[in-house]
Amino acid sequence: MRDEPFALLMTVYGGDREDHLRAAYASAVHEQSLRPDQVILVQDGPVPEELERGLAELVDGSPVEVTFVRLERNRGLGPALDAGLQASRHDIVARMDADDIAMPHRFEVQVPLVGAGADLVGAGLLEFGTDITDIVGRRVPPSDPEDIARYSRLHDPFNHPTVVYRRSAVMAAGGYGDLPLMEDYWLFARMIANGARVVNVAEPLVYYRVGDGAYERRGGRDLLRSELRLQREMLREGFISQPQYLRNVVVRGGYRLVPTMIRRPVYRWVVAPYGARRNRSRGTDTAAPSTSAQTVAGPDPTSQPSARPS
Repeated sequence: MRDEPFALLMTVYGGDREDHLRAAYASAVHEQSLRPDQVILVQDGPVPEELERGLAELVDGSPVEVTFVRLERNRGLGPALDAGLQASRHDIVARMDADDIAMPHRFEVQVPLVGAGADLVGAGLLEFGTDITDIVGRRVPPSDPEDIARYSRLHDPFNHPTVVYRRSAVMAAGGYGDLPLMEDYWLFARMIANGARVVNVAEPLVYYRVGDGAYERRGGRDLLRSELRLQREMLREGFISQPQYLRNVVVRGGYRLVPTMIRRPVYRWVVAPYGARRNRSRGTDTAAPSTSAQTVAGPDPTSQPSARPS
């Protein structure tokens, strides 16, 4: 089914729920038609006793090898993921959050695309509330290679819980680093600027848990500070131009400050449907992987020059 082995990378911190972790792990390991060859579990700082017991049981009962990395203090998602990447024995690495659910064929679809030459492969996702029968939204990422590069100047072009990538391409771009709440977007932008071959599968391959407080977490002063830092970094590294920077600060910064009652419909009507609109305008069926979604492509060289990885 594939020639190259791959690792699954998951991080856990004190705010995660043990039952959500068990469901996520089962979906990404036990129930996959293509299982990972190694699981890397990173415990980012102290966790409650129940979660610690759950982690030990997952390691003991795993059908594949588990590399457990324990960080003595909570260092944040970016540094935790970088620590996990250092523990990977394989160049192909799949990401999974500790509260989402992978569809059984997820890796069977994505891993061969990396084996065929892609450096970074994302996918669509379905947002759910109480359980996966409670679907509340769908995110379809841009799949055309030019759209991915263009879209990345204003939005993260990948649904971060769905990605599979080459560790070597991630390390070539400098790893995740430590930009709280924006580490995924910043990494993907630098990978695109560094010439990574990127792919998005329009088909949903992950159930993404939103639950209570999801839209509150997309705003606030902490996220605004990270947003402004991200935009400064992208401008400094030449990934965006000065006009794009000013636009992003107004649009993305403003979105972080509006009340939740406004933020939710704005996200639903403007942000989330982007990929669906683009694919419909190109006559692409978003219910299954499109031809363009399976094309290995680099960044659009006419979109914005970059002096070095951004």
